Amino acid sequence: MTVRKLSTKYPIGYPVGYCYVNSGNFMQFQVTQIEFDFEDSASYDKEPGYFQSIIDETLETIWEAVDGDDLVEEITCATGWCVKNIDYRYVLK
Repeated sequence: MTVRKLSTKYPIGYPVGYCYVNSGNFMQFQVTQIEFDFEDSASYDKEPGYFQSIIDETLETIWEAVDGDDLVEEITCATGWCVKNIDYRYVLK
């Protein structure tokens, strides 16, 4: 199993660091729209705009993943929030 360090751009979200991913040919993705499951957010004492900043940084990042399912796992691991809905496009090299 390959360990790949995630972008250090993510100072938000608690489980930031290393994620385990399948080795393979990585493609680049740009997220165009995303909805996170912030339903359990009442237990978090976050500053105003915290959740919007997670969305904004996710949309600004070019992600590397094997496929769409791996993309969702990468985003979940990097942000610490489950993805409810996502639209993305492939970034051609």
